[in-house]
Amino acid sequence: MRTNIVIDEKLLEEAFSVSKVRTKKALVNEALKEFIRLRKRKDIADLAGSIEFYKGFDHKALRKTR
Repeated sequence: MRTNIVIDEKLLEEAFSVSKVRTKKALVNEALKEFIRLRKRKDIADLAGSIEFYKGFDHKALRKTR
């Protein structure tokens, strides 16, 4: 989809400095992918209390197998 947008030049320069892409199109696509990835990631605080371990689970024994 073709879209015209006004982008802050300072943000654009900074984004190019931390990215390996060379075009604005590639930069915007990379930024959108990163934005989506970050929003989909579960907040670790939301998982608190939702993980149940098996009775007799020995986390120290698991360390020895690594």
